[in-house]
Amino acid sequence: MIEGKIVRVSGPIVRATGLGKAGLYDVVEVGESGLIGEIVRLEGEDAVVQVYEDDTGLRIGAVARSTGRPLSVLLGPGLIGTIYDGIQRPLKALFEAGGAFLAPGVRGDPLDTVRKWKFEPDPDLASALARGERISVRSGTVLGTVRESQLINCKIMVPPGTKGGQLLMLAPEGEYTVLEKIARTEQGEDILLAQWWPVRIPRPFAKKLAVDEPLITGQRVIDVFFPLSKGGTAAIPGGFGTGKTMTQHAVAKWCDADVIVYIGCGERGNEMTDVLTEFPELVDPRTGRSLMERTILIANTSNMPVAAREVSIYTGVTLAEFYRDMGYHVAIMADSTSRWAEALRELSGRMEEMPAEEGFPAYLPTRLAEFYERAGRVETLNGPIGSVSIIGAVSPPGGDFSEPVTQHTKRFIRCFWALDRDLANARHYPALSWTDSYSEYADEVGAWWDRVDPEWPRVRRAALDLLKKEQRLAEIVRLIGPDALPDDQRLILITAELIKNGFLQQNSFDPVDMFCTPAKQVRLLDLIMSFHERAMECIKIGAPLIKINALPVRERLARLKSEIANDALGGLVDFEREMKTELDELERGYRMKESV
Repeated sequence: MIEGKIVRVSGPIVRATGLGKAGLYDVVEVGESGLIGEIVRLEGEDAVVQVYEDDTGLRIGAVARSTGRPLSVLLGPGLIGTIYDGIQRPLKALFEAGGAFLAPGVRGDPLDTVRKWKFEPDPDLASALARGERISVRSGTVLGTVRESQLINCKIMVPPGTKGGQLLMLAPEGEYTVLEKIARTEQGEDILLAQWWPVRIPRPFAKKLAVDEPLITGQRVIDVFFPLSKGGTAAIPGGFGTGKTMTQHAVAKWCDADVIVYIGCGERGNEMTDVLTEFPELVDPRTGRSLMERTILIANTSNMPVAAREVSIYTGVTLAEFYRDMGYHVAIMADSTSRWAEALRELSGRMEEMPAEEGFPAYLPTRLAEFYERAGRVETLNGPIGSVSIIGAVSPPGGDFSEPVTQHTKRFIRCFWALDRDLANARHYPALSWTDSYSEYADEVGAWWDRVDPEWPRVRRAALDLLKKEQRLAEIVRLIGPDALPDDQRLILITAELIKNGFLQQNSFDPVDMFCTPAKQVRLLDLIMSFHERAMECIKIGAPLIKINALPVRERLARLKSEIANDALGGLVDFEREMKTELDELERGYRMKESV
């Protein structure tokens, strides 16, 4: 262990001399309490350390010891359902041990080292070893499984970077702690139930694959208009009160990911409290069990040490990659990357670095890229396909999307869910703007949607085009009023309102409307667009818009989302038949007048 002395303290940034032989990003224990820090710069014999805990009272001359290893997290059974801070300290366990306030230097085992887990060795490996066969293993080889929760089987794998070779020993079925040896290779490497991994180094995989399968969220505006692929990246920018956290909560609850990692980096304490109290009570709609049985929470509120906020997203994405390597699809909710960027700005200022735009460090785009590029759909080292999808909330001051964090984020993500304050004020949720949002995954997931409903690309494109027309007409209406428009243009306004109220808006308190299956999503939008096309034909033969607007089916279109359950789509077929009958009668009447 390399030991040095503190020569300067500037908030969370500490300069220590005598650590010149330490490595960049090595963990350092600072002061008498052993506060955890990380070397972020080496200058000769001096090291600049960012401390992840409150260093109030730290004095010049105090000791600083390098542990010789980078900041790492412990990966193994027991992660699911746990609440951590940014450096993987288990907050619930620390609260039970010492109360609500964390003492300086307090430690906690990231995983319960006393609890025993039932390990089931891989039957093929176990039987081959029993026969005396020579078995070779390598990084990623699955040695067995542990039932971590009712929803997640934790695969015990040979850690990446292990030399591997012949497997000499594999533990029999039984109960073991996370630090007990369950395998040994001819290289003398012991393999435990848990493994350490540096948070700043991406975990390896065999091959990166195309992101051609959508992450289904049950939110119509997302799935149909602006889809996100499994393994894709998305940003949710919006001003205060526009619903960023609420949207992430809805996606976390309803999306078809196997594991959820929720990172609250720099959020207000009351919002994080809501997450910590509500998530354990949420029921997974697919299984009927607690959502926490497939969720990991990382809590770093705005009043916690700023350096831990900076590292929290690396901790979260490393935990996600661990489950990706087992073949699971993982979704990360980072709320919010703006607070993370502000932590970078503060630390950069403390280190007296040259600031770039709005005081952010010049390497802000690089750090954002490093984070978002760890998403992807991959073939794992042991064969199965897994993915990490990243959804980052962005909190631009005043809702200004031209500020640096939003602009740099747009360079590295392919799905942009822009929140609109006017929609939020009008209680239209999700408040995603259909004019400012976009998704570059639409073409890639098209083949998947073709198997659900071949009409998806046509009705999606037609609806988006109609909403753009409505936006242009709305400017004219503000000047001269709607009555000055011809009936065909007024029909565009009416249909656009149907799309907004009957399709885009969802009620999270409605047991029917809170989640919408892909098949129902396309059918709802197809019915609205079919009504528009038939109504336009009626207008062309002389039918007045007032007659079309008075049809009973026109009113029902906006209520179908709540009237027809996801498993009762036959009701939509009946409605389509009823709508066709009413429009046929109207068209027939005016065609007869035209012929006379």
